[in-house]
Amino acid sequence: MGFIMDGLEADSYDRSYEDRELIKRIVGYFRPQRRSMMLVAGLICLSAVMDAAYPLILSQGVDALSESLNRRTILLLVGGILLAGGLSWTFNFLRQWYTARAVGYVVFNLREDVFQAVMARDMSFYDENPSGRIVSRVTSDTQDFATVVTLTLNLFSQILMVLFILAILFSINVRLALWALAITPLIVLVALGFRHLARLTTRQAQRALAVVNAHLQETISGISVAKNFRREQMIYDEFDEVNGQSYQVTLRQGLVFSAVFPLLLLVAGLGTVAMIYFGGSGVLAGEVSAGDWFLFLQAIAVFWFPLTGIASFWSQFQLGLSSSERVFSLMDAEPRVVQTAVFQPPRLNGRISFQHVDFRYTEQEQVLRDFSLTIEAGETVALVGHTGAGKSSLGKLVARFYEFQAGQLLIDGYDIRSFDLPSYRRQLGVVPQTPFLFSGTVADNIRYAVPEASDAAVTAVANQIGWGEWVEALPNGLDSDVGEGGQALSMGQRQLVALARVLLKEPAIIILDEATASIDPVTEAQIQESLDMVLQRRTAIVIAHRLSTIRNADRIIVLSQGEIIEEGSHEALMAAGGHYADLYETYFRHQSPDYEVISGQ
Repeated sequence: MGFIMDGLEADSYDRSYEDRELIKRIVGYFRPQRRSMMLVAGLICLSAVMDAAYPLILSQGVDALSESLNRRTILLLVGGILLAGGLSWTFNFLRQWYTARAVGYVVFNLREDVFQAVMARDMSFYDENPSGRIVSRVTSDTQDFATVVTLTLNLFSQILMVLFILAILFSINVRLALWALAITPLIVLVALGFRHLARLTTRQAQRALAVVNAHLQETISGISVAKNFRREQMIYDEFDEVNGQSYQVTLRQGLVFSAVFPLLLLVAGLGTVAMIYFGGSGVLAGEVSAGDWFLFLQAIAVFWFPLTGIASFWSQFQLGLSSSERVFSLMDAEPRVVQTAVFQPPRLNGRISFQHVDFRYTEQEQVLRDFSLTIEAGETVALVGHTGAGKSSLGKLVARFYEFQAGQLLIDGYDIRSFDLPSYRRQLGVVPQTPFLFSGTVADNIRYAVPEASDAAVTAVANQIGWGEWVEALPNGLDSDVGEGGQALSMGQRQLVALARVLLKEPAIIILDEATASIDPVTEAQIQESLDMVLQRRTAIVIAHRLSTIRNADRIIVLSQGEIIEEGSHEALMAAGGHYADLYETYFRHQSPDYEVISGQ
């Protein structure tokens, strides 16, 4: 059955925790709820007392049968049974109510903490780990975390009941009570034998569910591509495979949990038979009264139930511990981007200096080696080169999305690793090649970077882009809904919204990652004219495939395999007749207005 586990390996950041460490962290989340938990503990004690009193009342009724039975005795017995049952139900109800509130509060805080940890992870973390698996930990595993708490509280209740019942058993007959205790270790050993197997199958089941979630998210995100290439059947077959894998793993988990209870009940049943035999012999010999023997049998029945519950608890407990382990692994994942200080930078001028920087995404993927480059404040630098030359990597390093392995990256003379990242990124504007818009209106997305911006400020910055004509083309202007991921807008309109969103921040440094690569010439002209105005007095790194963007740059940097092979203005590089001139003839020349004239000569 090894194929069932294919693809269910641990994620790169997974780790194993000792049960004691997990329980300690879980208890830490309940400290703010200690008053509620103390109340719950009191209710557990009261409920256990009522449950233990029930067989005592019944035994009194049995003894009363051998004596003169009157109406008053019957009423007292019935009243006692009803009172014990009613109080037990009331205490249990209150216990469940306060437990649900406390557990809900803890899960709420845990999800906030794990989501904050997810937001703190750097971009390399998301490159290596499917988002669906991460979502599964934030949602499903945090909910399963509550299982630990509920089981633990039930365990305390059952332990108290066992202690009360044991006291009753020893008060009736010490020899019979010792016989009952002699079987207890066997029940516990059977349950503990399932402990590691339950932990393993539970962990595999949760990983299988995460694989299903990841597949669903990827499929839905790329559904337009799947339909375009008519691959619906293929993605259905893939889902059927991972769903079948999840079924098989979950079935194994169910079999493990189902097997423990029959074995425990079998052992408990053998113990009950032994108690009936020895207790009945005691009654016949006159050593035990009929009422005491009945009380003993009732107590034994009540005793086996919580005892088997306590024993099986260790198997069920693994579900909650496994969920906690996955959640805490996500929270404890080691960051790749490490800041050495939390310096709050002043308003930046935007001077960027790479000094002998080495950078790689993985050990096998070296991008930059001993790379040095200085971009002066207010300078617009265009990065050109073939795919994989390192253009986008430079922008990602300036944005501090990734960690470089050697050298220094200075911003206005400050080591970028010393910055408080939220403060630094407030002065940074990034326009990606494929912009992402959040559900809401166009105005909401422009205001995303500056939530406190007024409507007037949003309107003003929108009108700066493309003379505002693009806003007039929207059905409801800035109040137009963008749809999920911006699907209601064209690619060009999404680029304009993304650019307006960045401009509203008034950043000191702007990174345009091929921001005009996927738009029509009219929209490009709108953006280009706006950029000429906006990029003044700001440092700009432009990663572009458009000749118009490159020509307007103060300096062009030509990259090849992570190294600078040429730099200068468009005219100077063309005159040099080197690599840039070859790129121009191959990729850029057709974008020139005189291309048709030249090509017709």
